[in-house]
Amino acid sequence: MKGFEFVSAKDARHAVALMAEYGPKAKILAGGTDLLVDLKSVPEAPPAVIDITRAADMKEIKVTDRGLVIGALATHGEIMSSPEIRDRYPALVDAAHSIGAIQTRSLGTLGGNLVTAVPSLDSGPALVALEARVTIAGAGGSREMPLIEFFVGPRRTALKAGELLVDVVIPKKNLGKPAGFQKFGLRKGQALALVNSAASFWLDPAKKVFVDPCIALGAVAPTVIRAPKAEAYLAGKKVTPEAMAEAGRIAAGEAKPISDFRASADYRRDLIAVLTKRSLEGALAVAERNQKESRK
Repeated sequence: MKGFEFVSAKDARHAVALMAEYGPKAKILAGGTDLLVDLKSVPEAPPAVIDITRAADMKEIKVTDRGLVIGALATHGEIMSSPEIRDRYPALVDAAHSIGAIQTRSLGTLGGNLVTAVPSLDSGPALVALEARVTIAGAGGSREMPLIEFFVGPRRTALKAGELLVDVVIPKKNLGKPAGFQKFGLRKGQALALVNSAASFWLDPAKKVFVDPCIALGAVAPTVIRAPKAEAYLAGKKVTPEAMAEAGRIAAGEAKPISDFRASADYRRDLIAVLTKRSLEGALAVAERNQKESRK
C-alpha cells in the first residue's frame, strides 16, 4: 500500500474542515474495526486518514432537551456500561452486547457501525424501534433525519461528500419507552444475524393495551425496515401472547428476506415471526418492571 497522510481532528467541526481539505476519498478513523480491514484490500490508498478519536464532543452519552444523545464515537462497551442506557433501554445494551467480540465492542463505535450500513447490523433495529434520529455535520452546517432514512441500501447511507455522522438521538417523547431486542445467528457469539428484531411500545396501565407500537427488523431486506402493518395491528389491542404471535406473522409477510448459503428465505421468515414475538415479550417485561418500580 502506498503511504497516506494521517491527521487528527480536535472536534467534529475540525473533522469536517479536514474532510473538505482532503476531499471525498479521505477516510475517517473512529474505532478502526472496519477501516483497517478495508485498507488492506483497497487497490489505491486514500489521500488521508482523518483520526476523529480525540473529538470529545462526539463521545458523550447524556440526556438533554432533545432526548437521549449518544455520540457517534461512543463505543459499544460504553453503551453497555452507561447508567442512562442500562436503566432506560436494556434493548440497546442487548444489541451492543451482540456485536462481535469484547475487543470489537471495546474499540468499535456506534457511529461506525451505523455508517457501514450492512443489512445485518445489530444496533440499527433497536434504535429504529425507538424512532432514533441522527445528526449529520457538513461544511454547510448540520442537519437531522430519522435513522431509518439514513440507510439507503447495503453499505450506502444518506451521508453526502464531506459529511460526518455526529450523534444519535432517541427523541424526548420516547425517553424510557420499553423495548426489546432479539438476534439469531448460526453460533452463539461473533455471528452475523440471520435475522434481528426490535420492538417498543407503551403499556397502558389501566387497559393493558399496546400504545404506539414500533417494530424494526434487520437482515431481512436491503436496509433495516419497520413493519407498519404489524404495528397497526397491535395499536390499541390487548396485550396477549396471541396478539404478539400474530404481529410476528404479519411482520414476516412484510419483510423481503433472501436465500443464501446461510439460510433460506422461508427459514428467515419463520425467524422473523418468532423473534418479533420475543422482542415484544421483552418490551412487555421492561414495561411491567417499570410500572412495578413506579408503584414503590
